[in-house]
Amino acid sequence: MKLILTAAVDNLGIAGDIVEVKDGYGRNFLLPRGFAIRWTRGAEKQIEGIKRARDAREVRNLDHAKELREQIEGLSVELPVNAGDNGKLFGAVTAASIATAIKKAGGPAVDKRAVEIAKPIKTVGSHTVGVKLHDAVTAHLPVEITAAS
Repeated sequence: MKLILTAAVDNLGIAGDIVEVKDGYGRNFLLPRGFAIRWTRGAEKQIEGIKRARDAREVRNLDHAKELREQIEGLSVELPVNAGDNGKLFGAVTAASIATAIKKAGGPAVDKRAVEIAKPIKTVGSHTVGVKLHDAVTAHLPVEITAAS
């Protein structure tokens, strides 16, 4: 099955790549999750738009990634969430909510897939999360989880 990737997929490619995969993998995994679209001549023209969007949010090089790391590590991120009286959260903090909190704190727009949470955050307090900016650069960010009033 010939597909056009719309998002980066481990061991397969990045957004905009045309890939050939087995029918079951494409039909049962890539297409339902929105990681790919079926290849057609018309869809191939959409690749340019996908590549332009990827270039706009992509970390340009190692030096740029190091600049972003300094900027992110200098932030003070506070995330108010619903919690019980004992400090336990109703659910867990997601990578998407952390990426949004980084943006609100004045940091750069970070893709939620770049946020690395070592173990699920389910309590109020200070936690450290990683933000993978480049293969060789990861920013470590302290996030203060507070109970929403």
